[in-house]
Amino acid sequence: MTSYQSEQKTVANESVSNDELINELTQETTGVNHIEVIENVIDTLEQDDSAMVSHPPEGGYLWKFKYGSVEVFVQLTGTTDEDTLTVWSAVLKLPAKDEPRLMRKLLEMNCSSTFEARFGIIGGQVVVISIRTLAELSPSEVSRLITIVATIADNNDEVLQAEFGAA
Repeated sequence: MTSYQSEQKTVANESVSNDELINELTQETTGVNHIEVIENVIDTLEQDDSAMVSHPPEGGYLWKFKYGSVEVFVQLTGTTDEDTLTVWSAVLKLPAKDEPRLMRKLLEMNCSSTFEARFGIIGGQVVVISIRTLAELSPSEVSRLITIVATIADNNDEVLQAEFGAA
């Protein structure tokens, strides 16, 4: 066998290996039971047996659990690729003191320290939130989203309340 033939064989083997790797990674995300993954993550994070789950009339699942000084909500709208996983936690009630300075601080934090989450406003409260479709969502990404929202909310709620709370 010539050196050229040997190199072709090696390249062909690497190509098959790469294809196999891609198939493995695809299978990891397509066969994921997101409900089970979410419940396992919540089991590792929740405190004081605080975890609860409900099945809203509009469908899907809604979990709530306590993490440090915050309550974290996890909503799964369904189990298809088009459905979404939303994780959020309230950190400050509005109105707040010096809201222009608060908004600037939140925007700066969104740019520098929130990873896949972000600060936003829902129903008169500042929240930490992350939303992701289920398409190609791996168990480790589910875990990361829930953990990031819970940690950022817990690390910032008391500081924001002390600095900007109740106008």
